Amino acid sequence: MKPSGAQSRKAERLIALVAITLLLFCPPLIIVVDRLPSFSVGWLPLYLFIAWAVVIGLTAWLMEHRAGR
Repeated sequence: MKPSGAQSRKAERLIALVAITLLLFCPPLIIVVDRLPSFSVGWLPLYLFIAWAVVIGLTAWLMEHRAGR
């Protein structure tokens, strides 16, 4: 059984991950990215893809990092 300190740290990290996700996908930031000057391709699809990949990667790292210990 895990000590309560490890569980609380994991819960804090998950809360931080949710906060980062909400910040990355908040409408004002998406509007700013959408209005960046573009040459041929808009920045919005690239931003959304990279932000979503970062969220998935951080989630996988957070969940698997603690499972091995």
